[in-house]
Amino acid sequence: MKRYKVIRFQFDGRAAVLNQKISNDWETSVKDNWLENKRKIKEEIIAEFGVINCFRKIQDFSDIDSDQPSLIAFHNQFMKQIADAYSFGAYYPALTGASSLGERILNHLVLKLREYFKTTPEYQKVYRKNSFDSWDLAINTLESWDVLLPEAVATFRELKTVRNHSIHFNPETDENYKEAALNSILLLKKIIRQQFSGFGAQPWYIAGIMGACYVRESFEDVPFVKEVVLPNCVKVGHLHSVERVGHQFQIIDEENYADISVTDERFKELVNNASKYDKNNLLISGDGT
Repeated sequence: MKRYKVIRFQFDGRAAVLNQKISNDWETSVKDNWLENKRKIKEEIIAEFGVINCFRKIQDFSDIDSDQPSLIAFHNQFMKQIADAYSFGAYYPALTGASSLGERILNHLVLKLREYFKTTPEYQKVYRKNSFDSWDLAINTLESWDVLLPEAVATFRELKTVRNHSIHFNPETDENYKEAALNSILLLKKIIRQQFSGFGAQPWYIAGIMGACYVRESFEDVPFVKEVVLPNCVKVGHLHSVERVGHQFQIIDEENYADISVTDERFKELVNNASKYDKNNLLISGDGT
């Protein structure tokens, strides 16, 4: 009667606040609140990256856009360092970092998941190696194993093209390294959004549950889900609650659930109906039906 709920993810939405257009039609209090939030974020960026060229740094920070809620996996730490390098103005290191991280993600996925695919033809090409410098081999292998979603496959191939054009000697890189760096970072963030989202429309999540992502029961043994998604989850019933303890959130789930199996669709109904009530069973949203 329980499902795995995503509880560990990383998210920085400050760039979205900076990029938000403030309309003259908004109420004065609303506009003032947005302007104050923007001011605070700009101060944070200046404190983090320095006063020199601070307006350019704020613009660069805005240009790489906000992170999407991302599962804690093997990209988070390095993705932040790459974004920080770009915001600081170290464009070529950001470009090479994004290219290297794309390759690292592919390597990590192949190495972590290949034991699940020993009977496939692709396994014979990758089982002896500890690293792979061929993007095509890694992408094609993960595509054949249905590890990467189709849209992530397409974006990895886009990133490969940018990487090859920039990393292999090309005189044009001397002129367009900032543009290439921005492009590579946005492609990498797109891959993370497509494949590693903690709040998304990926097929392993139950669609239509308000406010959180729960893993479909039929996907729990899928290699990518088992090794990458589930470590960021906790198994809960529909009556659980989330409480803040200090700087962390704690799952409270002390209900005695019936020992029965329910479909994902039924679990969704239970969660969405339960979310209308507080702990005293008082209606707090919706029509109560």
